[in-house]
Amino acid sequence: MGLLTFSLNVTLDGCVDHREGIADDETHAYFTRLMDEAGAMLWGRVTYEMMESAWPAVARGDVEAPPALREWAVKLETKPKYVVSATRTDFPWAGSHHLAGDLSEGVRRLKDATPAGVLLGSGALATELDRLDLIDEYRLLVHPMIAGHGPKLHEGGLPATRRLELLSAKPFRNGVVALHYRRVR
Repeated sequence: MGLLTFSLNVTLDGCVDHREGIADDETHAYFTRLMDEAGAMLWGRVTYEMMESAWPAVARGDVEAPPALREWAVKLETKPKYVVSATRTDFPWAGSHHLAGDLSEGVRRLKDATPAGVLLGSGALATELDRLDLIDEYRLLVHPMIAGHGPKLHEGGLPATRRLELLSAKPFRNGVVALHYRRVR
């Protein structure tokens, strides 16, 4: 069974708005490496639609992009992408699959079928999966800024505190710190 790893950018005050943070070669290389190591991506519909609206055009070369962004886009194009949605069932982007039915059961099956692990990149979906006790690891990039607005990480709350074991902490040149935690069970 593969691990479910939640990975996202977050500011010091917990903001997970995709418009906040430092998007440079170092941060993109970090997320590209995480994607390379994972067997599949898992998103909620809103994140999927945001990604779908941008990255296929970059992968095709329709949009000018620095090498680090193009590398991410090309690799993302071929990566299996699973989407949780109650309102949309058609996902035409290459390698996209609808994860329908019972969320807990569907994610457990996906983890079982993906020995290299699943990389989760949606804040709201992460809260739901944390409530279901399905997240195994957390790989957060903490950005040196205070956004002062939301959305916030786990804004809806959790039923209990999650204890985590620090596996690594790596500062980047830009002031971002990459944190890797494993869930203590």
